[in-house]
Amino acid sequence: MNGIYEEIRIALHAIWQRRWLALAVAWGVALVGWLLVALIPNSYTSQARIYVQPDTVLTNEIGVSDRDQRANIERIRQTLASTANLEQVVRQTDLAQQATTDDQIRSLAGQLRANVVVAAQQDPNSFSQPGNMFEVSATWESPGLAQQINQKLIDVFVEENLAGSRAEATQSVEFLDRQIAEREERLQQLEERRANFEREFSGVLPGTGTITQRMEQARSELRNIENDLAAAQSSLSTIQAQMNATSPTTRVPGFGGGAAVAGPATARLNALQSQLADARGRGWTDQHPDVIALESQIARARAQARSEGGGGRSGGGATASNPLYTSLSSMLADRQAQVAALTARRDQIRAGLEAIESQRRTNPGSLAQQQQLDRDYLALQTQYNQLVADRERVRLRGDVVTETDSNTFRVVDPPSMPGAPAAPNRPLLLILVLIAAITTGLGAAFAQAQLTTTYPTARRLGNGTGLPVLGAISEFVRPAEAEARRKSFRKFAAASIALFGVLGLLMVAEFIQRGMAA
Repeated sequence: MNGIYEEIRIALHAIWQRRWLALAVAWGVALVGWLLVALIPNSYTSQARIYVQPDTVLTNEIGVSDRDQRANIERIRQTLASTANLEQVVRQTDLAQQATTDDQIRSLAGQLRANVVVAAQQDPNSFSQPGNMFEVSATWESPGLAQQINQKLIDVFVEENLAGSRAEATQSVEFLDRQIAEREERLQQLEERRANFEREFSGVLPGTGTITQRMEQARSELRNIENDLAAAQSSLSTIQAQMNATSPTTRVPGFGGGAAVAGPATARLNALQSQLADARGRGWTDQHPDVIALESQIARARAQARSEGGGGRSGGGATASNPLYTSLSSMLADRQAQVAALTARRDQIRAGLEAIESQRRTNPGSLAQQQQLDRDYLALQTQYNQLVADRERVRLRGDVVTETDSNTFRVVDPPSMPGAPAAPNRPLLLILVLIAAITTGLGAAFAQAQLTTTYPTARRLGNGTGLPVLGAISEFVRPAEAEARRKSFRKFAAASIALFGVLGLLMVAEFIQRGMAA
């Protein structure tokens, strides 16, 4: 530890002995460094913040999603610093006074590109999505020009968004119009070919649609007709069996030999027989509960009708048409007509299907070609309808974006007028230059001391010569020499203080300049 302490003392003594060299080097380095710092031009940064509100009720209703709007804003942010936009900024600001030719304008635009930053601030509610707040900053050598450039960038930001939305909507509608016109022409050609084929088979099968669709419809209808025909034939057979078992006339008791007069029991009997005929016409069997109840009521009513008229003068009865037989006859005619109509319809559909099958066997290529034509037509028609719907949706979205201003821009912080240069940090650089100058001066003095062989202590002398050192005598300084040393020290202190004084003056000048610029 004593050795280290002694080495430090020796080094400090060597530097102190060469203090004027250290001071001279410090002055030289400081003056050169301060001059270089003074030559660095100031750059001022003007900052502004823009808030974009993309969400509106109308845009959400028509399907302008937040993702589409964010993508649009991100596109604008990325293309805002394009060469064309920056050249527009140069021409419309005081930078135009510094450029008289197109090459000079492009050169200034290139410098602007490195000094313009458009950043989307992070959304606090999402770590992966940028927010709706944009920060625009412009850096230039003049504070007024920096603010002017920033203001023009904001104007371009808004104009590019509106113009880009209008242009994009117009181009999309024009593209869809061309696609729709092309498919409409192809649809007309396919419709003519389909019409020629449909005329050939127009009377063969009913219905609408393609031949395959008509065949499927015909087969389905044929199955339904066959089921209805089987039910109608069964009902017809039942009615015919009931008519065969029913007498066309019935004996009605009456008074005297005159005309038959039906009493209440006879009228009730006729009504019950009519109900029974209707029930059997609907297909009810003899085991049906209602049929059994009606037959029981008819049996009692028939017994009452026979005994009716016993209190008066007895005479022969009269015959009358059986209402049950009459009802069955009417139902028989209806069922026969229904069976005939269903049979004719069945035969017509079968004939149409057989004609198509015959055409398929004799000329299978024509029908296959027509089926392919139908598929192409349906696919093309689906595309056409989808394109028409897309065109109307895009047109509506374009109208909303351009007319209702779906992206609302609000300047939260207008472009600031910078009061202090953003770079360089001249006060800090001046201090660092002084520190570097002092360090360099000390290093120069220490290096010179290492190049000169001296023996500042008795032990260093003994180690250097290899001889024993018996003792050391302290230095005796005469009064005149002491006074000379004091004068030299005062000069050194004044020169050192002057170095720090120059730093202070430079700092004062820097702050005065900043105040004047503000």
